[in-house]
Amino acid sequence: MLLESNFLLLDGRSLSIQDIVRIARRRTKVKISDQAMNLLNKGRKLVQQWSEQETPVYGLNRGVGLNKDRPVIDAYSEYNRNLILSHSIGIGPEVPIEEIRAVMATRLNTLLVGCTGIQPEIAKMYETFLNKEITPILPSRGTVGAADIGILSHIGLAMIGEGEVYYKGERVHVLEAFKKEGIQPITLGPKDGLAIVSSNAFSAGMASLLLYDLSDLIEAADMIYALSLEGLNGNVSPLDESVLKVRPYHGQMKSAKRVRKYLENSYLWDETRPIPLQDPLSFRGGFTVHGAVLDCLEYTNSLLTLQLNSSDDNPCVLVDEKRIVPTSNYEVTTLVLGLEMLGLSLAHVSKNSCFRTIKLANPVFTNLSRFLSPDEERVIAFGTIQKTFSALDAEIRHLSNPVSSDYFAIAGEIEDHATNSAFVVQKLKKIVDNLYYILGIEAIHAAQAVDLRKGIQKGIGTNAVYEVIREHIPFLERDRNLSTDIEKAYQLLKSKKLLNHVRKTMRNHSNDIDITL
Repeated sequence: MLLESNFLLLDGRSLSIQDIVRIARRRTKVKISDQAMNLLNKGRKLVQQWSEQETPVYGLNRGVGLNKDRPVIDAYSEYNRNLILSHSIGIGPEVPIEEIRAVMATRLNTLLVGCTGIQPEIAKMYETFLNKEITPILPSRGTVGAADIGILSHIGLAMIGEGEVYYKGERVHVLEAFKKEGIQPITLGPKDGLAIVSSNAFSAGMASLLLYDLSDLIEAADMIYALSLEGLNGNVSPLDESVLKVRPYHGQMKSAKRVRKYLENSYLWDETRPIPLQDPLSFRGGFTVHGAVLDCLEYTNSLLTLQLNSSDDNPCVLVDEKRIVPTSNYEVTTLVLGLEMLGLSLAHVSKNSCFRTIKLANPVFTNLSRFLSPDEERVIAFGTIQKTFSALDAEIRHLSNPVSSDYFAIAGEIEDHATNSAFVVQKLKKIVDNLYYILGIEAIHAAQAVDLRKGIQKGIGTNAVYEVIREHIPFLERDRNLSTDIEKAYQLLKSKKLLNHVRKTMRNHSNDIDITL
């Protein structure tokens, strides 16, 4: 929740995906709650007590991985520093700044759950990094998804004064940023190294931004689908709420409701117009496919929100019970399977959009010109554009293949399970990016088809979609470089300009109805 207009209060319990977006993209500052800081102090006191005992504790007075049997000989500072250095194994390409901020916000909040025993100064360092815009440079590869140790270690490097960071947008050595802000590098103590590297914050932070964008993408897909129905002269009977109530899947009910609103006042509701008895499935059930994504998204959002507000540390410091217990809380198989499910659902969205675009270019289905040409004898129009979205869809099909079960037994074969969580998120990010292009191409076709129908009554929402497209991409009167049009449509979707314009239009039309999810 917001402490003030400029700060987000972090307490380890109430961080939302939207909060991550605020911190990562809007540079919202953060503040650790007093209650969370008190819990960190208690946890640290317990770790200090255990460090003075002879009871073996993983990552505290014993090594990690296969070295779990090797004692840490007193020099806690040297051992934990070496742990950070030896786990810095990531490789490029580098992670964008906004994603790194999402990762740091995620890890800070999970530290505040109070189960790490980390020194509170490290949590304060995360807070300082976010608020002073000191962003450690992170590689994007080098984790197998059994905690992101090979990536998060690079945040630890910065904390101990090693390596480079982005400081207020400029790439500098971390010590230069520290000097300007009056910051001292952290001197690590018992369990600090393991607490820094051993979490799934890298995957969870990136996933937060991605799932936020994915919700917007499906809303925009509903808008474009509605305009395509107008371009086809489609049958809207499948959108009938009474029909949907006899099999009320939650997601498709939401999608259908939005599409009906976008089509309010559209000519499609005129039952006297000549229409086919049934449309191709990609038109008849497009909202059901979008609804499937919404159902998957709702499920995965709930898992991710849990992940953002829980501890995945091993071992786990139980302050109230005064115990430090080995765990497998670093396992994120449930969340990763949800993310992979989303990838599969988006592959269906892609195929449906491609087939709708193919049908819009086919006079057999539209009774319009071939490839939506304004002059079939002189203008080729969209005769070859199908190759572009076919290639993009092929990428999506392969990116949607599960990868969570592809792993080795490593670290002396003691670590014999992993999920490839980061790669799963990165694949999903690429799927979403491809879909911006594919849906953009569908939008170009839909607008052209609407124009060729000459003067039809568009819906409230579909007219808003059409306005944005035509503001940037004119009617195809004669052949031109279509790559330029495709890129413009992609940017309209990715920048959310189309989405925001339609949302504003719908709010102005009916302030008492909220159609967003």
